Amino acid sequence: MPPVKKSKKGKRKSKDGKLKIVRARGAPPALPPELRALDTEWWYAFLNKQVELEHAVPPDEGEAFRHFFRTSRRTFDYICSIVREDLISRPPSGLINIEGRLLSVEKQVAIAMRRLASGDSQVSVGTAFGVGQSTVSQVTWRFIESMEDRARYHLAWPSQERLEQIKAVLEDAYGLPNCCGGVDATHVIMTLPAVESSADWCDHAKNYSMFLQGIVDDQMRFIDIVTGWPGSMTFSRLMKCSGFFKLCEAGERLNGSVKVSAEGAEIREYIAGDSCYPLLPWLMTPFEGKHLPAPLQNFNARQKAARLLGTNALARLKGSWRILHKVMWRPDKNKLPSIILVCCLLHNILIDCHDELLPSVQLPEHHDTGYNRENCEQVDPNGKVMRENITAHLQHCEASKFLCN
Repeated sequence: MPPVKKSKKGKRKSKDGKLKIVRARGAPPALPPELRALDTEWWYAFLNKQVELEHAVPPDEGEAFRHFFRTSRRTFDYICSIVREDLISRPPSGLINIEGRLLSVEKQVAIAMRRLASGDSQVSVGTAFGVGQSTVSQVTWRFIESMEDRARYHLAWPSQERLEQIKAVLEDAYGLPNCCGGVDATHVIMTLPAVESSADWCDHAKNYSMFLQGIVDDQMRFIDIVTGWPGSMTFSRLMKCSGFFKLCEAGERLNGSVKVSAEGAEIREYIAGDSCYPLLPWLMTPFEGKHLPAPLQNFNARQKAARLLGTNALARLKGSWRILHKVMWRPDKNKLPSIILVCCLLHNILIDCHDELLPSVQLPEHHDTGYNRENCEQVDPNGKVMRENITAHLQHCEASKFLCN
């Protein structure tokens, strides 16, 4: 895949005053829509550099692009459109490449997304793009600031209409009535300078880490996250410190339509979580113990399928944006939550744009390897009743299905 030859271009102003690129006669034909952008030279220069460095590059150009940046070119262009105004109107100082030209928006976005996708050092990323370490740092942070400000609509609590769709899909898939998604949490591991190395940030696996808790819908899209808290906390404590917990306890979230089971019991909206979380009226956890009766085993199997949505989403997140999976070298703890948020936004954008990840980016193991989870002993009486109501409902559905057959 040789780089596109440079062609002579002219510029003229359109009616709206914006500059338009005008190709001279004899220029190569326009690229197809999925590969079209205002600047494509950076891509071929980057690709040639990967070949020079003898890195594995997929033979198909579209797959190669997804391999390095996790998105299709169409989605990449969409992301550029989100941040374009910020990266053009307020360009940081010093963003001049080795050819003496200001970095294009496309190249800036590519640098930032490659840093997030690979987790490679700023020096390595800079070498791949022909820029310095400080440029990578500046560009990445400008991109994160812009995405945090302009792309938040990609991560929001669903409308009630959307929640009804989620509940219908999950009930059809797992038989769980009124289930709104799954929850899980993961550690983002980091090294800290000695002056900042306190017991608060040292977790149970003896790593310095920051927590990320995510609640996801039926498509593994994040609909609520909380981060910024030390990894030394327990999962249950992290949940109780979240705004989501406070809203649910105040009756302002998971407060939609109540389902009435065949036995006349009320089943409210809830999410599914592991036994490291407390059993609450709006948070269903599995039954504990060995040799459980069949109805309880049936509940556990279906509840596990729902809660694994959160587990699999975090595995996809950290597999796609390896900066969260690798050990982060002395990050600014005040900026790290923004980096985590933007990675979650990018995760959701891929889903919203129907981008499929290459199999090679999936994590081969659990997103939180090396961590043992402690069971939470807290059981809310109303949560216990809710779990029993759901279990009875599932048992009734199983019996009805057996009679029909």
